[in-house]
Amino acid sequence: MKEASEEKLESVSNLVTVLEKSRTPEAAPRGHRLEDVHHHPECRPPKSLGPWEKLNAGEAMGSEPRTVSRRYLNSLKNKLSSGAWRKSCQPVTLSGSGMQEPEKIVQELLETEQAYVARLHLLDQVFFQELLRAAHRSKAFPEDVVRVIFSNISSIYQFHSQFFLPELQRRLDDWTANPRIGDVIQKLAPFLKMYSEYVKNFERAAELLATWTEKSPLFQEVLTRIQSSEASGSLTLQHHMLEPVQRIPRYELLLKEYVQKLPAQAPDQADAQKALDMIFSAAQHSNAAITEMERLQDLWEVYQRLGLEDDIVDPSNTLLREGPVFKISFRRNDPMERYLFLFNNMLLYCVPRVIQVGAQFQVRTRINVAGMKVRELMDAEFPHSFLVSGKQRSLELQARSQEEMISWMQAFQAAIDQIEKRNETFKAAAQGPEGDTQEQELQSEELGLRAPQWVRDKMVTMCMRCQEPFNALTRRRHHCRACGYVVCARCSDYRAELKYDDNRPNRVCLHCYTFLTGKVLPEAKEDKRRGILEKGSSAMPDQSLMCSFLQLIGDKWGKSGPRGWCVIPRDDPLVLYVYAAPQDMRAHTSIPLLGYQVTVGPQGDPRVFQLQQSGQLYTFKAETEELKGRWVKAMGRAASGCSPSWPNDGDLSD
Repeated sequence: MKEASEEKLESVSNLVTVLEKSRTPEAAPRGHRLEDVHHHPECRPPKSLGPWEKLNAGEAMGSEPRTVSRRYLNSLKNKLSSGAWRKSCQPVTLSGSGMQEPEKIVQELLETEQAYVARLHLLDQVFFQELLRAAHRSKAFPEDVVRVIFSNISSIYQFHSQFFLPELQRRLDDWTANPRIGDVIQKLAPFLKMYSEYVKNFERAAELLATWTEKSPLFQEVLTRIQSSEASGSLTLQHHMLEPVQRIPRYELLLKEYVQKLPAQAPDQADAQKALDMIFSAAQHSNAAITEMERLQDLWEVYQRLGLEDDIVDPSNTLLREGPVFKISFRRNDPMERYLFLFNNMLLYCVPRVIQVGAQFQVRTRINVAGMKVRELMDAEFPHSFLVSGKQRSLELQARSQEEMISWMQAFQAAIDQIEKRNETFKAAAQGPEGDTQEQELQSEELGLRAPQWVRDKMVTMCMRCQEPFNALTRRRHHCRACGYVVCARCSDYRAELKYDDNRPNRVCLHCYTFLTGKVLPEAKEDKRRGILEKGSSAMPDQSLMCSFLQLIGDKWGKSGPRGWCVIPRDDPLVLYVYAAPQDMRAHTSIPLLGYQVTVGPQGDPRVFQLQQSGQLYTFKAETEELKGRWVKAMGRAASGCSPSWPNDGDLSD
């Protein structure tokens, strides 16, 4: 018993030594035949299954070359995850006289392992070595290409031929005295995780194989000569390279059948179940490798579509979502189609290239996820719109549907939450003895630290600082790069360094210039008395009791136009203010509602309503009857002098 334990310990020790040596350049020459690899007679496969002898009919079925595609690998990964392959592929039980069911399954495991080792010998000692020698002699193709194609197949071959197969053979030979297999698989199963490296490299190997077969006549000649041999069974190298990918699921299948056939009180029951769990873990490890391989492949394809720019190519990135959206312009009325690539650490805002030679998209803006915020925009003109506010830039975007908008916002929020969670971990690690962070961070909401949301041009008719009306010649619209307000040239004739733009000087308004630089100009000292109409329009619903566009009917409104932005503010709930645009800082009309009567308009249009008092008559028209009902309700309560804290009113604003 003691000798057996020492032998097992020596076997594992030898395994580790061989695997370590196989990864070093000083490893022993590898042009030998399979017989030279085995150190003991019992390690050799049966002569009927020698590496250069004809494979059995079951292994060599199908003479047509099998092509391996990305779709096949994806299907294989899904099968490994779901376990669906277990239902469609049941092991074939051998019909041996005098054998119990568990012993028959172990016999099948041994015989399939012998055939598998012969296939590994063909891959490592024949295909690999022949191509390596041809590359070394002729320099027609690089030796490194050959090594990348075969990955760590040498380590896999040595593990199975020198350790796994001999252990199985010895255990079956001693089955009568020791009918156990679970302990052997437990001891060797952790080394099966080396398959993940092979599987991860498989698709790249297949691409290199196809490229150099077409590119190098000598490469193709060597492959054709070996593939046409009797040992290859008229199968392609690509077909043989699939064997390691499929081997671990085969182990799990046989071992599961073995556990089911064991008697309840069998001494191998616990070990076999534990071994099955370890094999399943190895299968999941290979599945994770396929997933990682697909992630890198998808990432590379995205980078190719973007032109392989150096500052965005990073293999550690993860693509979370991509797709077309509409960009709401602050100048144009029609939104423009754009394309987004959302990664775990950045958003790429792109436009399609007119001439798609190489890259399909041009990156217009890169916005870091760190410090980003996303929220829905309540904009009746642009439904399904949302705001992405980053330190580098803010974007107003519109999705094609409500579901698409929600999906985009969830993807953004997931990326933001992940970054914030990681930053919280870093902050906790950087805390001093008293628990305070060693470096106080600036608030991301401070002026100049992040790109503002620009107010759209059509949302204002006057400068948001001096309240002078815009015109096409003498008073044109400009944007303050610090606060995003639409201002005139006189109010924005200043420059200040903004941190979000790498401290480059930018056009800012007088208010932001004073805040950012600390300089007080003479113009800023003027104390201009605020007029009764100089009140912000409170375009946001949380700043008003009721707000929306209403058509203004009749001559009473003069030159104010056919439509006005009407607001009942929360801080002045008994007055109706009428603005030319939602973001105007000064109203053109204010109506104290106290004492007015709210009446239904003419019978011809149910959307019309009126305000009437002592000969004063104002006529409005809402876009819908439902909106008209909310306005009549809000104006009626203000006219009766009700306070703004009305219970159970809900949100009246549009």
